[in-house]
Amino acid sequence: MVERLALITGGNRGLGLETARQIGQRGLRVILTSRSEPEGYAAAQQLIAEGLAVEYRPLDVASDASVDALAGALTKDGVTVDILVNNAGVALRGFNGDVVRRTLAVNYSGAARVTDVLLPRIPDGGTIVMVSSALGELTNYGAELKKRLLDPALPRAELDALVASFAEDAGHGVHAEAGWPSSAYNASKAALNALTRVYARDLARRRILVNAVCPGWVRTDMGGRNANRSVEEGAASIVWAALLADATTGGFFRDGERIPW
Repeated sequence: MVERLALITGGNRGLGLETARQIGQRGLRVILTSRSEPEGYAAAQQLIAEGLAVEYRPLDVASDASVDALAGALTKDGVTVDILVNNAGVALRGFNGDVVRRTLAVNYSGAARVTDVLLPRIPDGGTIVMVSSALGELTNYGAELKKRLLDPALPRAELDALVASFAEDAGHGVHAEAGWPSSAYNASKAALNALTRVYARDLARRRILVNAVCPGWVRTDMGGRNANRSVEEGAASIVWAALLADATTGGFFRDGERIPW
């Protein structure tokens, strides 16, 4: 029986660490990645001490060089990534062009960069999970923008251009006129959801499942101590999507149930 492997971004703490733990407990090998090498290494050692098959590799999802270096190392070592969990994310305070660009660099472009570069290491029939948020729901977006984001034929290049235009418009304070919210985090997750649908469509021929997951409001450094869900509950949603045994793809889920885009 071939041992399956999952690679998790932003795995040094919170949801990423607990997702690594729960996947490892199910008998899979895990590559835990993070931007902070000391924190990532310590997290991996913690899971190894629990008897799990985990290793650490450095990865800054916002850096082309870092992502390329990881891909090169995986190729050199002959590593196949059966499951990719794009968990790394940021929620920055304030709203201006700089905050938008920094947020998108991780939450949208980071996930896209890692997925694009690692696709050659993902076998046909593999799985990709985008850790998103219900805050990315499109309920209050402008009608035309919402229509474009939900277009089942939306080309990847057009989505990238839309996201870039949001950053540009936010810098000039005219983003609302184009239908975007005044929240870098919310918009980044809406863009990530659209990216999920694009990947699901484009990778269907390879039978690669691509789904987005909302773990809910979780008690992490990002979610805060007043959040209504434990890290274990939030991670369980991610693990459910990571270990899907059917052909479900292109969906948005919480606790294994579909939620609206």
